[in-house]
Amino acid sequence: MNDAQKEIYEAQNPPLGDGGCAMYVSNLSLQLQGQPLLRDISFTLPINGHLAITGASGSGKTTLAKAIAGKIFFQGSITFGDKKPHIVFVEQHYHFKNTSNTSYFYYQQRYNSFESDMTITVADELRKVCTAEANIDSLLTRLQLQHRKDAPLLHLSSGEHKRFQLVNAFLQEADVFVIDSPFIGLDVNSRQQLHAIINEKAAAGKTIVVIADVHQLPACITHVVFLQNGGLALFEEKQQFLSNTIHTLQLPEVLQQEMPFKQAVVNFDIAIKMENVQVAYQQNIIINNINWQVNNGEKWLLKGANGAGKSTLLSLVTGDHPQAYANKIILFDKKRGSGETIWDIKRKIGYVSPELQWYFDTNLTCYNTVASGFFDTVGLYKKLDEQQQQTVQQWLVYLQLQRVQQKPLSALSTSQQRMALLARALVKNPPLLILDEPCQGLDETQVKQFVALADTLCTRLNKTLIYVSHYTNEIPACITHVLELRKDGYETGTLDKETKAA
Repeated sequence: MNDAQKEIYEAQNPPLGDGGCAMYVSNLSLQLQGQPLLRDISFTLPINGHLAITGASGSGKTTLAKAIAGKIFFQGSITFGDKKPHIVFVEQHYHFKNTSNTSYFYYQQRYNSFESDMTITVADELRKVCTAEANIDSLLTRLQLQHRKDAPLLHLSSGEHKRFQLVNAFLQEADVFVIDSPFIGLDVNSRQQLHAIINEKAAAGKTIVVIADVHQLPACITHVVFLQNGGLALFEEKQQFLSNTIHTLQLPEVLQQEMPFKQAVVNFDIAIKMENVQVAYQQNIIINNINWQVNNGEKWLLKGANGAGKSTLLSLVTGDHPQAYANKIILFDKKRGSGETIWDIKRKIGYVSPELQWYFDTNLTCYNTVASGFFDTVGLYKKLDEQQQQTVQQWLVYLQLQRVQQKPLSALSTSQQRMALLARALVKNPPLLILDEPCQGLDETQVKQFVALADTLCTRLNKTLIYVSHYTNEIPACITHVLELRKDGYETGTLDKETKAA
């Protein structure tokens, strides 16, 4: 933006608050493969202002954040007063290389200890951006990762991985921090610490730009951008925005449609039974002497802090963990290892997790991703029959994915990818659903939609459910039992409103 353009723009869009302009965004537009992702976005963030970007799934939040961070090409202009700031961008997932300097990793690789040890450690990666060991230790301690300092990066759970990303970012000297969905997958204590760190960075003169839901905005946030379909619906001061009802997302009418399911065949009494189950890597015990039984039709919440072993426990059930056969585990009334194949087990389980999304083949179309759920494969290698084709189409319509069904996952937003994987888990109508943070990355509407769907499926059809979430509002009302993993052991019991938060 030249001086004449800036003068006209400032006359039309006077800065909010005191002082000059911290960030000018003028006529920002962006296309991908001829499809518009952002359209004519303009706003002014005043000096000492801090920005939240919010909106529905696919509205362009991550695209706008990448543009502000200078990570993608766009039309229009973004300026930061008279300076060129150092910007640190925190993506939803951190990409790293192994000790062979390659970045090829596969799903559940972290459970194969020989291969996972080929990745560099948390400390080694952090020392690339900061040489002050005291600063590293301080942030690791605040975000409860000090005990993982020497762990290979691939050993980290999804929540630990997110906290590592944030430590890595905040150790860097930056003028602007652009952070995509930092609170996703974090337990209550980690979210509280992250709020405090973000507010401290803002108080120290750093500009914060964060993608977050309206109920997760850090106290330092002064202004909010609300996107709809790639356009700017609102740019307001935070308090004004929070009192405005335009951003209140309502439960969509799609839930009034007939749901694409039928009664599943159930021929078991015990879905899961574990006796003195243990998982250990050398001297490091992850799970110790778990005794747990899930009966047919029960609905369980699996909770615990980041790194407590929740995903590891579930990987024993799905058969993805190499130590599954070294433990006494009964699935669907049969002892594991008594003759059933891994495909016999997977056929009865609908499963989704953040890790599955990280490593899923994003070259697959949305349609083929959903259809692959019939065969529990990453890819569609068999021809669907007419009934299966109809079921896939019903789920695509129900979850509002029909318009993107022929697009590759890589062209979808993160939340649309998650909805496709949810449909993949549900399409075969399994008797057992294992949903590991299924709402991670979904917008408020999609969260309401999916929680209502889970409630309906599990109550009307009496499905067995294992559910993981760190957010009270994401927990279906049908859940009545809880298994909590702790550093000093575990506890089982019944669930009430007081114990829902994880």
